[in-house]
Amino acid sequence: MAIIRPFKGLRPDPRVAHLVASVPYDVVNRKEAAELAKDNPISFLRVTRSEIELDESTDAYSNEVYQKANTNMQRLIQEAPLIEDEQDRFYIYRLIWKDVTQVGIAATFSVEDYNNDIIMKHEKTRRAKEDDRTNHIVTTNVQTGAVFLTYKGIDDINDLVEKTIRNEEPIYNFTTPDKVTHTIWVMPKEANDIIVFEIGKAEHLYIADGHHRAASASRAQKVKMEENPNHTGKEEYNFLMAVLFPAEQLKILPYNRVVFELNNLTNESFLEKVKASFTIEASEISSPNEKGKIGMFLDKKWYMLTPNENVVPGEAAGDKLDVSILQDFLLAPVLGILDQRTDNNIDFIGGIRGTEELEKLVNSGAAKVAFSMYPVSVNDLINISEVGETMPPKSTWFEPKLRDGLVVHKI
Repeated sequence: MAIIRPFKGLRPDPRVAHLVASVPYDVVNRKEAAELAKDNPISFLRVTRSEIELDESTDAYSNEVYQKANTNMQRLIQEAPLIEDEQDRFYIYRLIWKDVTQVGIAATFSVEDYNNDIIMKHEKTRRAKEDDRTNHIVTTNVQTGAVFLTYKGIDDINDLVEKTIRNEEPIYNFTTPDKVTHTIWVMPKEANDIIVFEIGKAEHLYIADGHHRAASASRAQKVKMEENPNHTGKEEYNFLMAVLFPAEQLKILPYNRVVFELNNLTNESFLEKVKASFTIEASEISSPNEKGKIGMFLDKKWYMLTPNENVVPGEAAGDKLDVSILQDFLLAPVLGILDQRTDNNIDFIGGIRGTEELEKLVNSGAAKVAFSMYPVSVNDLINISEVGETMPPKSTWFEPKLRDGLVVHKI
């Protein structure tokens, strides 16, 4: 059964929380991170993307970057300041964006539960990204961003959360430039045992977002364990920080794709090869409005792809996903992209950026073709996790996003 624990959160003074809080490290590139942190010396991006303070020629994965992250972490503790709670607590983290409200519990969870598939995955990770965050955790001795977990909601937990929201004042409550309102409460200490007991009944928890953070916490545990001759299993590095949301509250956006080269094909010959597995129709819309359709932008035109009789998915649950059909019947056989995790000919664009970003990349010549997807459902995510399968990488984009730096876990 699942292990959940309160912890002593390291968090910013409420007066500066909105300045410290930053977008997740992996949703912006180096240039975008530098622009967001500009003129803000206490932005948490200076910890999670510390390369922005170094010369542009510096390798973002170099030891110098991780040492800079550690230096900046210690500076923020003093200058922001960041203050560690005196007692172990759970935290409520509420996100409001447009018509979406998500309310989760920030806590720590057993790394061994992750290793043993009580915390279940639905996505394979990229080794380079694992290396990056593992080095970041080991060097800074903190987990800077939360894994996004989900579970089948429990009424007693939902009631306890609602009671806390009604009766307690939030410690943070602000709206970010992307129009997301972030509100955090510290839960009363008497809630600790109830949460541990009720969540402990859950057979499984599921990673919705943050597979690389979770994998890196597991690898960091191994490093710390090997360095500690007196390891007991109770050290903080044996636990990863996450926010746990009821599945019924989650909203998944599509994760779209762009491809940079057409595998030595012309636009015309590419389209001919695609016709082997898909019906191609000119489209006035850029995003599929139902499962089983894939949008394609090529040569300044949108098309809608529908699998034809030659598309026979495998028996596995994940084989029937649109992202899998795109991979198995177009990306691999036509464009030669055999592994999306390692092939540099493909990149992924979160649904929050819209299809306008796809058009921009293709029209500028940076990419040759783009694909817009219908979003995977939460039920798909849970079902695929439970049968031990994985989706192709970057199959789900969750919005709204948690902010880094509002609660940090020291290991």
